[in-house]
Amino acid sequence: MLKDKPVWDRMFAAAKAVQNGRRISGYVEAGGVAAAILSASGRIYTGVCVDTCSTLGICAERNAIFHMLTCGEQEIRKVLAIMPDGRTGAPCGACRELMVQLMPETYPGIEIMLDYETGRTVTLGELTPEWWI
Repeated sequence: MLKDKPVWDRMFAAAKAVQNGRRISGYVEAGGVAAAILSASGRIYTGVCVDTCSTLGICAERNAIFHMLTCGEQEIRKVLAIMPDGRTGAPCGACRELMVQLMPETYPGIEIMLDYETGRTVTLGELTPEWWI
């Protein structure tokens, strides 16, 4: 049985609610991927990816983290990302790096939802066992 299933369910619903993949212009797409971050306070922050024709875009997970930082929080407990196909998946390297830099002493304990359907989770420490700094 998945530990904290009600929390993961709320996170999945929150991310799904903001996922609205769409073309914004000929150069920008948004919402293909949506993410939810659970902070230390228990609040859920969401974000969507913004893809551009240059390097100005942002991943959904980092967008959610920036939302959390904007609201005055900085500790992440759980991360969930919904891909365009509706399945969950792991954060990319840039998102992992940001989490490690935000929480260099405690990042290994951040829980990541890999597969919502089966309840498979890992920690960021398992995904990122050796930090480059």
